[in-house]
Amino acid sequence: MKRLFAVALGILTAIGGFLDIGDLVTNAVVGSRFGLSLAWVVVVGVLGICMFAEMSGRVAAVSGRATFEIIRERLGPRLAAGNLVASFLINVLTLTAEVGGIALALQLASDVHPRLWIPVAALAVWLVVWRVKFSVLENVTGLLGLTLVVFAVALFLLGPPWEALAADALTPRVPAQEHVATYWYYAIALFGAAMTPYEVFFFSSGAVEEGWTVRDLGTARLNVIIGFPFGGLLSIAIAGCAAVVLLPAGIEVTSLSQVVAPVAQAGGKLALALVIVGIVAATFGAALETSLSSGYTVAQFFGWPWGKFRRPAEAARFHVVVIVALIVGVGILMTGVDPVLVTEYSVVFSAIALPLTYLPILVIANDPEYMGEHVNGRLGNALGLVYLVVILVASLAAIPLMILTGAGA
Repeated sequence: MKRLFAVALGILTAIGGFLDIGDLVTNAVVGSRFGLSLAWVVVVGVLGICMFAEMSGRVAAVSGRATFEIIRERLGPRLAAGNLVASFLINVLTLTAEVGGIALALQLASDVHPRLWIPVAALAVWLVVWRVKFSVLENVTGLLGLTLVVFAVALFLLGPPWEALAADALTPRVPAQEHVATYWYYAIALFGAAMTPYEVFFFSSGAVEEGWTVRDLGTARLNVIIGFPFGGLLSIAIAGCAAVVLLPAGIEVTSLSQVVAPVAQAGGKLALALVIVGIVAATFGAALETSLSSGYTVAQFFGWPWGKFRRPAEAARFHVVVIVALIVGVGILMTGVDPVLVTEYSVVFSAIALPLTYLPILVIANDPEYMGEHVNGRLGNALGLVYLVVILVASLAAIPLMILTGAGA
């Protein structure tokens, strides 16, 4: 019974924790401009994150070590250093976006300017990282994040033309009012939002935090193959709500209030309250994950003690890195930069860094020295290589498309 509960709880937290500010904003922006014609990208991204998260968790469960520890050992300090720099910078940028997302969500609830909420949000993240147990940290935010299912409920309440939505999703095309380059720019942004690098590093380090072994591989796979796809369905529901309400009105998403507007229209104040709770929980959970991932990557690279399974005094440098990442994020936001703009750039730059994240994971998952009999099978390797090609193309195209389209303007 205890094992069954662990499976169920893990699945729920994976569902609730999949959506962060990048997924919320990017899917709403895409829905308001392209309808569901980019829904296929979410499917591709979810399949990719499922595959590499499973590899990352399997590496941790079999070897008893986090992925980033092995990356330096297996690939050497130079290649690992490049991976570290790219991962850390993307982590900090994503963390900045998540803290900004918390502030924007709290503004919706209180009408207090988000700049006043930014230091409060960062302090709350640090206190939770410092004091709260890992299992509580992960499960509470994940379960509260499940209230984002209200987007799916709102889509049904709006009574959309289902045949038209299905045709839009199943026969994707570039809308007449949009340029082909802009379409592909947002395709890469959606792909980056679904496969944000911090997710696999957090998943791997979290497996070590929770003491996974080979016996936990089944639980890990269930969490991945059920939780992430359901989160992907919620992403499509967000785009669907925007497509039904905002696209016909010619409203492009530039604020979080526009992201939740279709939910308020469909379900009134109660639905709005639920979606605000969900956004706060999802962005807070993602801020916890990205802040911890910043500490994980640096500490694991340099061989420092790390993790919440140790007392803070025993992993002081790990916690210092977390604090520094939060301070940098707050500093960026306090300049007055738009958190939504930070979010949009963070998902695109995530796409640029994807090859440095996922190639080492595929290499390690095939190394019998670390994995023994649990190395990838032929199908896993074939799919992994296909995804690496897709990831490389997306990475190389991101900057040229950003320049060509004026960041999707």
